Amino acid sequence: MKKQIFYMLIFLSLSALISCNTMNSKKIVLNYPKATKGNVFDNYFGTKVADPYRWLEDDNSAETKAWVDAENDITKSYLDKIPFRQLMKRRLEKLWNYPKFGAPFKKGAHWYFYKNDGLQSQYVIYQMNDLNSEPKVFLDPNTFSKDGTIALAGLEFSKDGKHCAYSISKGGSDWNEIYIIDVEKNKKLEDHIQFVKFSGISWLGDGFFYGRFPEPDKGNELKAQNINNMVYFHNVGDKQAEDKLVYKDAAFPERMFSISTTEDETIMVQASEDPDFKGNALSYKKVKELDYKIIEAGFDFETSIVGNIGDTIFVKTNKDASNYKVYGIKASDPTQKHFDVIAERKDVLQSCNIFGKYLIVDYLHDAASQAFVFNSNGSLKQQISLPGIGSLSGFEGDNKSMTIFYSFNSFIIPGHTYQYDIKKNSSSLYRKSNIDFDMNNYETKQIFYKSKDGTKVPMFIVFKKGIKLDGKNPTMLYGYGGFNISLPPSFSVDRLLWLEQGGIYAQANLRGGGEYGESWHEAGTKLKKQNVFDDFIAAANYLIDQKYTSSEFLAISGRSNGGLLVGAVMTQRPDLMKVAFPGVGVLDMLRYHKFTIGYYWANDYGTSDDSIQFSNLIKYSPLHNIKQGTCYPSTLIVTADHDDRVFPAHSFKFAATMQEKQACANPILIRIDKNAGHGAGKPTDMVIQDKVDMWAFAFFEMGIFPKYRD
Repeated sequence: MKKQIFYMLIFLSLSALISCNTMNSKKIVLNYPKATKGNVFDNYFGTKVADPYRWLEDDNSAETKAWVDAENDITKSYLDKIPFRQLMKRRLEKLWNYPKFGAPFKKGAHWYFYKNDGLQSQYVIYQMNDLNSEPKVFLDPNTFSKDGTIALAGLEFSKDGKHCAYSISKGGSDWNEIYIIDVEKNKKLEDHIQFVKFSGISWLGDGFFYGRFPEPDKGNELKAQNINNMVYFHNVGDKQAEDKLVYKDAAFPERMFSISTTEDETIMVQASEDPDFKGNALSYKKVKELDYKIIEAGFDFETSIVGNIGDTIFVKTNKDASNYKVYGIKASDPTQKHFDVIAERKDVLQSCNIFGKYLIVDYLHDAASQAFVFNSNGSLKQQISLPGIGSLSGFEGDNKSMTIFYSFNSFIIPGHTYQYDIKKNSSSLYRKSNIDFDMNNYETKQIFYKSKDGTKVPMFIVFKKGIKLDGKNPTMLYGYGGFNISLPPSFSVDRLLWLEQGGIYAQANLRGGGEYGESWHEAGTKLKKQNVFDDFIAAANYLIDQKYTSSEFLAISGRSNGGLLVGAVMTQRPDLMKVAFPGVGVLDMLRYHKFTIGYYWANDYGTSDDSIQFSNLIKYSPLHNIKQGTCYPSTLIVTADHDDRVFPAHSFKFAATMQEKQACANPILIRIDKNAGHGAGKPTDMVIQDKVDMWAFAFFEMGIFPKYRD
């Protein structure tokens, strides 16, 4: 009873505080850090474009570092004033603290799986002699660093399972380093490979192929363009200086190359071309053959080898099949004649896996997973019954014993692992995520709304059962819309903070993504990019028109290309939302291709080097469409100092310009994470703080005081 009274007193005092803050928050004048305006102009085909904050592109300068520190100080000070923020953090830590498992997979004589006990910074890899034996730690990335900021970036076992090569990322950077473990001795070897980026690890015998770039200049590791990609072969026990250069092409410095191998050690060579990246060239050969056989010579289609059953090699492609198909080639056939195995369907073929004599195929049906088993001749054997509308990951297991596992999750189902029996066509629950939260109180609804040009667009809406459609529900609208990437239903524990307080989460499947194949993707690229923004605006209007929410209670969020989405929509329609979260966004559309791997995004965006594309980019580039005298929504921009995917200067310049031109008291804040990158590999404590800041900021700016159970 005393405890209840104690919490009631806290609640009443915080209620009074938040009421005061809510009434006065818009009267608070933020003294933003001084950002010197330079006199830099660029001439694009006769059009002069100012870039006064160009100096923020120099991430090594003392002036930039001082500005970053000052911005972080003011953001921290503002967030610290949110009275329920620490309650939210304790609540999220409690929700987050449950065991999380990956599907088991067999390599050599052992089984492996990923597991996080709850609040560990990084997932740990466990090893088992069989599925019933006691697991033991095989590799613990939490030992790589004291603060958890060195993460596992990749893991690949040799075909015999005797060696394991793994790559690490420091501080979230895309730059990787590779090490090797002797599996039986459980001993880390002296092998150490550096300057690896955007590369897998593909074993062939006692060595592996990997891709790397030339060593970057000191101080420019995180922003210099990544060109002159090379493929090397490393033998276990050698020093990197002894590695054999397998492939490079000095005539095409912007091409990317990779060499990979199948289980039977068929060698595949893949090349991707820029700036008009649409697909890849692909060749292959058996390990004892001298000459490569060409599967795809050009760069207009996406083509990959799935694997083989006997002499038949199976290939996934979108050539003459925008939703993808699978065809076969007889390795022994000198003509290399293609024959269709699984024809293109209305739904998009996501992945294809080979187990024994069967192909297990994952399709995307209206942005949700469906799975089927096909015979090797392409005839349909059966559909796999899934637990609901959600997302598959896998399939994993043992090809010889036909022990198969897959993981499944949705907006309201945490990641569960299932064991699948092909003969019985049945799935049994292998491991369940026992989160301390009653998911039965929530539901997911899929609706279809019309965009500006009449295109029907799907959207998922997640909410607490029995919610009132009165236009007053805090709502988070999330989107991406680019690079043929789909947004199926997925579970994220931090959303529970929002949902349990009566919040609504909406996820729109915009054009530019891959939900309906290449035609859907193309409809949101280059000169058609505005379709993506129109789709997102129409999603917001639908939620408002149907009384799920209103502009006073709507937040929008997106990351990377989704950060561009948020930046474009908030500058085009600042009246539409209350809060905006542009995360690690591509926000300067005139200069994005001049940093790191940015030039590789040209097929989706076009570049300012072309007069027609420039005229299109300048119309929606978020940085260049911030207008003086406009009231923009409360904004929390997020980036990181080690983001070498989307250079943080995008966010720096956007924040400085927004702060300069904001015409009302809505805060324009930027948080620059230290020792973090584009998002992958972040330690759990940093992720939790990031998520708490986002949800707390949204509630606070909407004037909502959430109640949390302890």
